[in-house]
Amino acid sequence: MTNREDEKLAQAAVAALTGQLALAPKPGLPDPRDLGARTGRPDHRALRWSAKALAPGLAAMAAAARRTGEPTPGLRVELGAIGRCTERSMRLAGGGHRGALWTLGLLVAAAALDPRTGARDVAATAKRIAAHPDKRAPRTPSRGSSASATYGAAGARGEARAGFPHVRRALDTLTRSRSARVTEGEARLDALLTVMSTLQDTELLHTAGPLGLRHVQAGARGVLETGGTATEAGRAALLAFDSDLHARAWSPRGSAGLLAGALFLDALAVAPGTRAV
Repeated sequence: MTNREDEKLAQAAVAALTGQLALAPKPGLPDPRDLGARTGRPDHRALRWSAKALAPGLAAMAAAARRTGEPTPGLRVELGAIGRCTERSMRLAGGGHRGALWTLGLLVAAAALDPRTGARDVAATAKRIAAHPDKRAPRTPSRGSSASATYGAAGARGEARAGFPHVRRALDTLTRSRSARVTEGEARLDALLTVMSTLQDTELLHTAGPLGLRHVQAGARGVLETGGTATEAGRAALLAFDSDLHARAWSPRGSAGLLAGALFLDALAVAPGTRAV
């Protein structure tokens, strides 16, 4: 059974995911421009709807963590079972957020374990949860796990077991960009590009191979090195990068899910009466 704090954490996670969806232009990723265009990409309305469908499962994950009280192997197994049920509900609502569910589920559970901890420490607690194997997980390989095995990429599990380094890098970029007095949307796009510039995105490895992954990483670095999305040159580079990825049908979905994780931790840090970084 969930309580009000569990529901608040779940809603903060959903708000982070829908906040990520609202950004534009996101290179190679669905964004609000899709509402006025006929594309083969996931419908933006369906993505927003399915994001909201995650709330009950995320609240259940928070409740499981609060009830357990420690990042135990049993909690890891329970979170996996809840996650698989939530994933089925999400697919019925439109799908598209499997990576984000993994990231947000672990971070929500970690936040529920100790409401007094700092927002950045939540990632360290999530690392302790992810260190345990899910003994009940299906043995059928996913696209991401297959790409990880083929190319030696860390993948979603490796990211979690390392304490979400790309989530933390995105948080650092948000802080730097805001201190430069750019708009919030520009700060968030810069954070997304920071993740893209170094993440070994297994979705990209599956669809584009190592050369495609390096092409995307270089494109993201190029926008940042040009000055970021707040500058005229950086904005032009962003639009060219976006057009390039859409033309190639390459979608760096892993970066989008990790940005949602960063926005969730950022919300914990700035919400009145909650954690401080």
